Amino acid sequence: MPRLFAGLEIPAEIGQSLSNLRGGLPGARWIDPENYHVTLRFIGDIDGMSANEIASMLFRVNRKPFEVKVRGLQSFGGKKPRAVVASVEPSRPLIELQAELERLMQRLGLDPEGRKFIPHVTLARLHDASSQDVADYLSVRGYFPSRTFMASRFVLFSSRASTGGGPYVVEDSYALSA
Repeated sequence: MPRLFAGLEIPAEIGQSLSNLRGGLPGARWIDPENYHVTLRFIGDIDGMSANEIASMLFRVNRKPFEVKVRGLQSFGGKKPRAVVASVEPSRPLIELQAELERLMQRLGLDPEGRKFIPHVTLARLHDASSQDVADYLSVRGYFPSRTFMASRFVLFSSRASTGGGPYVVEDSYALSA
């Protein structure tokens, strides 16, 4: 039973730039750069028939390519930080694509996504990292020059059930070319 999610791939040169921010944070498990992505819709563990139906449904998306801007770092989790992420500017085309994917998944009978969409690239998952260590890390490495890329497709990723961070496999891709 595959675990699926739809997302945007991060170009290798931006992934390399983000990977230079790794290290120097106790309790961080750093994500491999080839697994960096922006999750648009987590789908979850799906049987093969449903996975095929989802893959077919995604071909209905008809959107134009758009710019994606990666800028700055932040942490998720407040006083109990659980991840360090690169922020992604929530542009209108990005928000609209995510909303369309959400509607399609609900039309197929999936439960609505329980969390608000905050576009980001997860760089590290944190285990027992203190909020002070995270604040110190962000004060040193939190600023980096914004990087922009053109999203010309989104993909359907699969992963094995694990503690997170990949490896992710591109099951199908969907061109943005309206």
